[in-house]
Amino acid sequence: MRKAASRLPQTPVAFVLAIVQAYERRGMDPGAALRKAGLAPEGVLDPGERVAIAPFEAFTADAMSELDDEALGWFSRRLPWGSYGMLLRASLTAPGLELAVRRWCRHHGLLTEDVRIELRLEEEVGVIRIREFVDLGVLREFCLVSLLRNVHGIACWLADSRIAPIVARFPFPAPAHAEAYGRMFGGEIAFDAPETELRFDASYLRLPVVRDDASLSGLLRNPIPLMARRYRQDRLLSQRINGFIVASTDPLANAEEVAGHLGISLRSLQRHLRDEGTSFLDLQSEARRLRAEELLRRGDLPLKRVARLAGYSDESSFGRAFRRWTGQSPGEFRRNASARADSPPPGGTGEAGGGTAALR
Repeated sequence: MRKAASRLPQTPVAFVLAIVQAYERRGMDPGAALRKAGLAPEGVLDPGERVAIAPFEAFTADAMSELDDEALGWFSRRLPWGSYGMLLRASLTAPGLELAVRRWCRHHGLLTEDVRIELRLEEEVGVIRIREFVDLGVLREFCLVSLLRNVHGIACWLADSRIAPIVARFPFPAPAHAEAYGRMFGGEIAFDAPETELRFDASYLRLPVVRDDASLSGLLRNPIPLMARRYRQDRLLSQRINGFIVASTDPLANAEEVAGHLGISLRSLQRHLRDEGTSFLDLQSEARRLRAEELLRRGDLPLKRVARLAGYSDESSFGRAFRRWTGQSPGEFRRNASARADSPPPGGTGEAGGGTAALR
């Protein structure tokens, strides 16, 4: 079987085979669901490879429906279709994320006694921990990974915020596909731990629940990506921070002030930005550049005033920074911007040409 293109989200074939085992436990044939998802037959699947996430999600959804088990064979009793939606609906009315997650974990215990999911606070760290009360057998890894991703994805969705893990720990040896865990969770990954747990900055738990019945109905039409993918990878914190700094009246807003505005801790802000390959200083520099260019295009402010508004104490340090950004001095940039503004549009020769074009 050919490996999926590396630029696409992927999942280990071992997880596909875990679902195949759930079929076999029920005495059912997974062949039709595998073919429908575009996956190779069971005997051809190589546990050491990976598959694209979309066919895995399709296979997972069909398996949950055919087996009528959203737990995919993990527990001693089935969790009929709609079980996790019921838990999520019960959490929607919580005003804040901490209560919503606690409620979800408590209600999960009504579905099965095989495991218990708990939320604990340890100083400034939130800990989601899974305790096992039965032998989960050959599906243990898939069960624990899926449960942890599920509750993490639900927490992110309820607050509509990417929650950056500090560490995800698992009570089994590192599998052959251990590298996939970093893509699934982010943060540090540890194996051979006493119990399964996810640790994150507790400040996330102070976020409000922003979802309602309408958004839940939309989610339940396609819930699998919430478990299978990291939440809202398109919603980069760096973009939000950059927009805030640019719009701020204080060009010297520091990281602590921005983190407070976004409702997260400074440590979480720094971790998010590190994951996105940038830093607060880089974003602050970019925001200053954008502000300086906007002020210079106006053409009516002295350069000393532009320097101060861009967050620099003197004109010379501003000039050096601006040349590093653009390869031009502030004065050269202003003259070039003014010349472009005075130039007639392409295809026109001044007011007459523009007027003629407007009347066509």
